[in-house]
Amino acid sequence: MTVSRPRRADQLLSLLTMIFVVIFLLFYALYWKHGNLIDLPDQRIGFFNFCLWDEEAGSLHCHKSSELEALGVSQAGLALARFGVYAALVFTLFTPLSLVPVWSKGDKGKWQPLMAFLVIASTLLAGGLSLFFTCARKWITVSLLGLEFLALAIAQALLILLLMATVMFSQREEKDKKELESCYASPS
Repeated sequence: MTVSRPRRADQLLSLLTMIFVVIFLLFYALYWKHGNLIDLPDQRIGFFNFCLWDEEAGSLHCHKSSELEALGVSQAGLALARFGVYAALVFTLFTPLSLVPVWSKGDKGKWQPLMAFLVIASTLLAGGLSLFFTCARKWITVSLLGLEFLALAIAQALLILLLMATVMFSQREEKDKKELESCYASPS
């Protein structure tokens, strides 16, 4: 009994599906939910919002950039965190285009653009999230994080999984190509 390998088209379709899931998750967290990782009635903390409950006013007070330094939140750190997560979305948007050369038969380095986009997007997302949590660690606990953070964490995991699958598919394709060449090269 032989185990059949998934067809190349099925592999590419699964990669494309995972890429679109990652894009959806990033859009959900960063645009639909406005990048707020904590969105509670008494606290709203995200890449563009830093709102804490003001006891005196009895309402949510959103701090301006100048006030964040007094709270001990680095403006440069937040800016770099924003850049990282939103740039990860941009690079992820370009990954479906990098699948176009993979559909072709020739071109030895056709997997490299896809791998590069995935490495860059994954690194930017992880770096941006890490930097954000470093800047806002005083106000963030795991129990306060919402679905927006879960979406970003799943997107990060899928980007890593996509990268591993891409490496595996490219190596398998190279191995199959060498086996095919050796079959034609050896006399029967």
